[in-house]
Amino acid sequence: MIRKDIMNVIQYTWPMILIALIIVISIRISWLYKHKKPIVYHQEIIGLFFLIYILALFQVVTFQDVSWSTSNFIPFKEIFRYNIGERLFFKNVVGNFLIFVPYGLFVSYYLDIKKIRYILIISFIASLSIEYIQLIIGRVFDVDDIILNMSGALFGYVMYKIMKSIVKDILNILKRSNIFNIIKIILIILFLFIIYIWVSSW
Repeated sequence: MIRKDIMNVIQYTWPMILIALIIVISIRISWLYKHKKPIVYHQEIIGLFFLIYILALFQVVTFQDVSWSTSNFIPFKEIFRYNIGERLFFKNVVGNFLIFVPYGLFVSYYLDIKKIRYILIISFIASLSIEYIQLIIGRVFDVDDIILNMSGALFGYVMYKIMKSIVKDILNILKRSNIFNIIKIILIILFLFIIYIWVSSW
């Protein structure tokens, strides 16, 4: 089920993502060349993944058909409506949680957030904006989605803090940025491979 949803998102977003990547990469390379800045590969890769994530998020939150549902303004009403393990539980509860985990990771990385309240405020603004726009375009507003999105972003923040601590320890050992960049690229590729295997198993 999750694999099918991911494949549907890829099917409808790949042209937009490809065009956006070509434009952004060409502008970014030109800017780096003009200002004679070195290319830090892991930072550029993370930036491109953030762009892909935002475009995919746009697809997910604006083009899914949810005409069978109605708006919910009562906290936890929808969350506790599903039985754990059923299809709608994974799609509406687990899905809304997981979809904001990358948001928490990316925002924490770029802003180097040190206090939990900041990630909660930023994720609340983003999620509230999504729910409000959904209401305007004929979908539904669900306060539980905001709760789940914020929880996912908070989990992403915790993951970032753990990863940052590990990276700091490794950096202190290696003391060589070039080797460190290579290792981070390998870890990113390994992480993507694991995600691919996980998705393929569904």
